[in-house]
Amino acid sequence: MSIKIITDSAADLPEDIIKEYDIDVLPLLVSADKEVYKDGETITPRELFNNMREGKVYKTSQVPVGDFLARFKKYAENKTGCLYIAFSSELSGTYQSAVIAREQVREEYPDFDLDIIDTRCASLGEGLVVYKAAVMAREGKDKEEILKQVKFNAGHMEHIFTVDNLEYLYRGGRVSRTTAFVGGLLNIKPVLNVEDGRLVPIDKKRGRKRVFERMLELMEERGVDLADQTIGISHGDDIEGAESLKEMIRKRFGPDSFVINTIGAVIGAHAGPGTLAIFFLNDRRDNLA
Repeated sequence: MSIKIITDSAADLPEDIIKEYDIDVLPLLVSADKEVYKDGETITPRELFNNMREGKVYKTSQVPVGDFLARFKKYAENKTGCLYIAFSSELSGTYQSAVIAREQVREEYPDFDLDIIDTRCASLGEGLVVYKAAVMAREGKDKEEILKQVKFNAGHMEHIFTVDNLEYLYRGGRVSRTTAFVGGLLNIKPVLNVEDGRLVPIDKKRGRKRVFERMLELMEERGVDLADQTIGISHGDDIEGAESLKEMIRKRFGPDSFVINTIGAVIGAHAGPGTLAIFFLNDRRDNLA
């Protein structure tokens, strides 16, 4: 492998992909009732979602600088070239923690070869960028070629998602108490996306069927060569909903390649159970600088 691919748990990658491509994943943190958990290591998404359904509220925090220091120092000692593909800096301080840790490690190992990319992506939007980079690394592509593709994929990654219960977005400060209350009464479901690394609501529909239809309309408007893409679908403990979306996408656009996974604890703590999201490449956004 030409370089070591590193990411964080907000990428929500399936375990089989992580193991097959030997991707190093650093966990973000979630906390509740004075207990702190490592995303995907000491708390599972299912545990988190079940607790949220019972009313438990979780907070999240970035990967600590110390965790990056320990990991980066190991690679520096072994003179391993690395690429860290990071969670959006607009949603977490994780990217900045990594930059701080890299500079500290380079004080001792000035030749440490580590590039850090702020994807401005989240969940499987970030995960697909990581996955494609790992495939290229396995194929022996050089670092500059991989970096170019990572920047392109990150700059053109669409995130279209909905949540089942507006209460969780209210708790995270994304919608008002009135919006959450009325939405619950009327079965209103928001449609959101990620713009410049931030969550932005773009529409709302009544009932899940109409939400799914709107998500596919947006996919048709924004996507390019969808039949030839790998499509990402992440879900908040709702595999049936994810499979329904997969079949709708397959029937309408014809892709055969999908990555489907449960949303991890960090993203899930804000979005809540029942969240469904689709990820694909567009031709609308500029590349990252």
